[in-house]
Amino acid sequence: MMEEFLGFERPKGEVGIRNKIAIISSVVCVNKVAQQIANKVENSVAITHPLGCGQFGPDFSYTLRTLVGLGKNPNIYGTVVVGLGCENITSKLIGKQIKRTKKPIEYFDVQDVEGGTKAAIEKGTKLGSKMAENAKELKREPFDYSYLVLGLECGGSDSISGITANPAVGIISDRIVELGGTSILPEFTEWVGTEHLLMERAKNEKVREKIKETINTFLDNTMKIGIDFRGIQPTPGNITGGLTTIEEKSLGTIAKAGKAPIEGIIDYSEKPKGKGLWLMVEPGLDVESMTGLAAAGAQIIIMTTGRGSPCGNPVTPVIKICGNPKTCDWMASNIDIDASKIITADQKVEDVAENLWYKFKRTLDGEQTHAEILGFEDIAIWRCSAAPFQVFNA
Repeated sequence: MMEEFLGFERPKGEVGIRNKIAIISSVVCVNKVAQQIANKVENSVAITHPLGCGQFGPDFSYTLRTLVGLGKNPNIYGTVVVGLGCENITSKLIGKQIKRTKKPIEYFDVQDVEGGTKAAIEKGTKLGSKMAENAKELKREPFDYSYLVLGLECGGSDSISGITANPAVGIISDRIVELGGTSILPEFTEWVGTEHLLMERAKNEKVREKIKETINTFLDNTMKIGIDFRGIQPTPGNITGGLTTIEEKSLGTIAKAGKAPIEGIIDYSEKPKGKGLWLMVEPGLDVESMTGLAAAGAQIIIMTTGRGSPCGNPVTPVIKICGNPKTCDWMASNIDIDASKIITADQKVEDVAENLWYKFKRTLDGEQTHAEILGFEDIAIWRCSAAPFQVFNA
């Protein structure tokens, strides 16, 4: 029997597992406007950020591509983009690119609305509410897993994560790939020390060289400014959790990606160029990472956490899985799947993976995660202007 999930069909052959209205601010100056519109529009989310003005080069490209990608994400039914009117990342620039999806899109600038902020909030609320009413007419339909893009994330890792939650997620990632879907592993700074293992899984020589080049360029750039990256990882929280070296941390990171062949490397918030397992250049910062995954089209994210992390995403539901029994107890309201029984009750990784798969399927079909229930809708866009991170041309 074919594996299927229930989702919402989008105009250009994509499928969402949520049916939200996005209210996007093009620039920091109108964040409050976007938020107040979202407060008044049913089933909407505000996508706000501290950027959008005076940006140039890679930072301009990353911010624009990320905001556009969030609006394009299949979980979004329609989008209202609010700009100020004097910024360089304009509402029109964002809106016209989102329009290519054929999904509902409206955009305007506060400076062009007679009456200023109050009138702009009223206008945005009217536009968004109309979309929300139309979105209610869509019904969930069955789709196979070739339509699915899974994002892989970890945060607050400890010494237990790499032998419990992470390999369980790796089984799910492999299953999605086997079913014809797509999986994305970000956090390229946490491939350090394991790049040879990733290279062995590359589908061809070009991909192998790209993995090697990405890590070597990053490490060389850090050395040029007098920093040995291996001396600043793991983080203080990782060390408190029992991790001792970047290699140990990296082994846990890549375990989330299972054993599937690697199709290629994509830049931050860039959409994969095909099905299968892809690597994303992103420095391992939880909220920035999940924002990039959602902008790349991931309809769902699985996040492993050893020490506990409450963050979520406004566009894409985040399933939390933890292998630390203490964390599963004291942060129970944040954890969806308890993987600690691998240690405390002699469960196998495969048993936990099956529990995760059932939660995964229910989430696809509409069941909320703890992060969704708690209202965690965190957005942060990675800024790559620092020399060590310029491993791609944006």
